[in-house]
Amino acid sequence: MKTIETIATVTKDGKITAQLALDIPEGEYQVVIVIDEKPLVEKVESKEKKAPLKFSAYPVGLVSESLTFRREDLYAND
Repeated sequence: MKTIETIATVTKDGKITAQLALDIPEGEYQVVIVIDEKPLVEKVESKEKKAPLKFSAYPVGLVSESLTFRREDLYAND
């Protein structure tokens, strides 16, 4: 048994078309179809209408003026 996730097109007369991987031999198969409540186009439109997220930024400064994060200090051989 294989699980395949793909995008399918449904026509007005109720026919469904989907692209499958080429490793599946041609023939008739028993399949299970799960259809989302909304078409894919509506989902894309709703995502575009959302306002962008705003993150607050504030300066925190250095922990201590005596601390440095130079490469030489981090990888010093003691």
